[in-house]
This record gives sequence, C-alpha cells and structure tokens, in this order.
Amino acid sequence: MRLLLDTHLLIWAAGDASRISPTARSLMEDRRNALMFSVASLWEMAIKNGRGRPSFRVDLQGLRRYLRADGYVELGISSEHALAVESLPPIHKDPFDRLLVAQAIVEDVTLLTVDRNLAKYPAPIRSV
Repeated sequence: MRLLLDTHLLIWAAGDASRISPTARSLMEDRRNALMFSVASLWEMAIKNGRGRPSFRVDLQGLRRYLRADGYVELGISSEHALAVESLPPIHKDPFDRLLVAQAIVEDVTLLTVDRNLAKYPAPIRSV
C-alpha cells in the first residue's frame, strides 16, 4: 500500500515518535508499504516556521534529507492536484490539508492522518 503521511505524522516521525499511535507506527514500519510525503507539507511547515508556530519548529532541510534517506517518496504538486481541490466538499478549511486530500485522490494513495475531520472526505484516507 502507498501511504501519504500528513504533516503532523511527518513531524513526529522525525522528532517525537512517541506521539505516533501504535496503528500508525505499525503501518509506517511495515516494509510492504511505500511511505510518501508531499511538498505541500514542507510548504506548510515553512510558512508556519516563518510565523513562529512552536508546534511546527522544524529543520526543513534536515527533515527532507531524513525522509529521503529513509526511503520516503517525495510527491510534488501538479496542476491536476491543484484543480482537484476545487471539487472537494467544504469539510475542511485548511488549504494544505485539502491539497493532501486531492493528492490522495489523484494519485490513488491512502492519506494517513491524525485529523479525524479529514477522514470525512470521500477519499482514500485512514485516520490513525
């Protein structure tokens, strides 16, 4: 299974792994699963780092190096992803989360998230 990790899971995987649920940890450690991260998550962290959000204080260069070295696949943002956001129902207001949902739909990957609100979308999403 291909798993696209939401932003919080990426931050926790690189830092405070104790915050990752046992279910998410099991899925992430299962070598049969391909782990992915979105450029949208890095973009979100860069913006929130710049605003001084303490929960998003991340060394982005180091995080990207860590993820790629650990075998994560980097998912860029395409025009198809951006256009797919338009068809999403207004369940969630965060533009980064909406883009992750659109990417999951377009790429036919499962979005792994801690945000239960995202799981309300008619999309391949797993709340952990």
